Amino acid sequence: MLLGALVDAGLPFGCLEETAAALNVGARLEMRKVSRGGLAATKVDVITDEGTGVGEQGSGIRDQGSEGLHSHQNEHGHLHHAHSEHEHEHHVHTHAPHRSLSAIIAIIQAAPLSDSVKQRSIHAFQLLGEAEAAIHSVPVEEVHFHEVGAVDTIIDIVCSAAGTEALGVGRWMASPLNVGSGTVVCQHGILPVPAPATLALLADAPVYAAGPPMERVTPTGAVLLRMLNVEYAPLPAMRVLKTGYGAGGRETAGQPNLLRLLIGEESSEAATDSIAVLESVIDDSTPQLIAYVSEKLLEAGAWDVYRTSVQMKKGRTGVQMTVLCKPDLVPALQELLFRETTTIGLHWRVEKKIALMREFAEVETRWGKVRIKIARLANGDVANAQPEYEDCRRLAAEHAIPLKQVTEAAMLAYAAAKEKF
Repeated sequence: MLLGALVDAGLPFGCLEETAAALNVGARLEMRKVSRGGLAATKVDVITDEGTGVGEQGSGIRDQGSEGLHSHQNEHGHLHHAHSEHEHEHHVHTHAPHRSLSAIIAIIQAAPLSDSVKQRSIHAFQLLGEAEAAIHSVPVEEVHFHEVGAVDTIIDIVCSAAGTEALGVGRWMASPLNVGSGTVVCQHGILPVPAPATLALLADAPVYAAGPPMERVTPTGAVLLRMLNVEYAPLPAMRVLKTGYGAGGRETAGQPNLLRLLIGEESSEAATDSIAVLESVIDDSTPQLIAYVSEKLLEAGAWDVYRTSVQMKKGRTGVQMTVLCKPDLVPALQELLFRETTTIGLHWRVEKKIALMREFAEVETRWGKVRIKIARLANGDVANAQPEYEDCRRLAAEHAIPLKQVTEAAMLAYAAAKEKF
């Protein structure tokens, strides 16, 4: 459904076809126009070499209601998800071999895809593997994926990573998720809805259950939300540029079985947002531990982490750790700080922040392409432009040249072509 919505919103289908072919797992994509609840939509199916369509059993983002998943393009584009009823139960695809996490990662790494698509896809499967391993109390490499290891789910996740990257979306948002109720049949027998892996992957996402008993969010749907680093908030003020509808496999009574994406630009009124600030002063820890915890906080979703040297009572020198994050991440990051550091207390608060609208432009240097992050004022004037560090670092390493040389070349290329942006 996500792939169908991306195509319906304007993403070239060829982008997804090329990604599926690059994985070399014996499957391809087919696209067709369908109607759900009287609304026109795009349906994308995964077809194996045997000619079997597996897209209708593939895991998906499931929800029901009148609001849903949003995204912000170039930090201010927007996507909206009309919650849907899906037909999926945890089907075991007998045509697909069971695969270990390392086998799936090897498939992704061998594919001729961009490093960022590979990283996001691998991260998604690592999250799935860790969730399954924790639930079954086994090492992650002993987890042999059933639904997750099926060809269609590999295609779903990697093509979603490639498709969302191609859109250039910088921010994704969603309303609370209707996870459904009842039970579901899977490889391990009958499980309650939401499935244990789904709950583990949703982490602190706001959820509820409404409507007839059925599964509305699957593990793969949950991990796609994690992969996109979705924020949960009301639809912000925005100017809608594109809309896309992705169809599920069946008609559902009462509500169209659709995923709706709204892509657009955030208005200046939406530039003000809430930000949580966590602070803790630590005076009995090593620099190595503080650096390690900082990395863990960023991996857990913190926007930024910084350390400040402070003078404490009795002449002791300490480190104040300051963490900036979404307000709904406060409980999880508090728990991480208490678990990973020696602190026995911290304080936190919610403040207002204002951020300039941001977008990306791509320039060509003699060593390769570099993205330029452009920040604009409310009237559209450019306030700042900087090359993306990771792009410059990669080119510097590949060509054994100083990083500053790549950075300077990128800025010169931007200056020469900035009228186009």
